[in-house]
Amino acid sequence: MKLYALLFFLPLSLFANHHFDSKTITLAKKLNLYGGEKAVIQWERVFSSPRHLKRYKLDRLDAAQKEKLKAYLIEHAADSDQPIVPGL
Repeated sequence: MKLYALLFFLPLSLFANHHFDSKTITLAKKLNLYGGEKAVIQWERVFSSPRHLKRYKLDRLDAAQKEKLKAYLIEHAADSDQPIVPGL
C-alpha cells in the first residue's frame, strides 16, 4: 500500500514544484534572492520601490522577467505554503 501511495503522490509533488521555468530559478540564484528571506508583503515592497529595485539590481530586468521573478519569490516567501530557504 505504501508503494502505491508513493507512486501516486511523488509525481504530483514534483510537478507542483516545477511550474517555474529554469531561467527564473537561475536568475533568482544569480541575484542571490531566496524566497524564504522575506515575507510576501516584503517582496511586494521590494518590487514596488525603485530604490529597492536598484539595490537588488532588479532595475536592469525587463518587465516580464520582473513579473516572473516576483511571482517565484512570493510563492516561496517565508510565510507562504511552500517556503524555500537557503540550506534546505
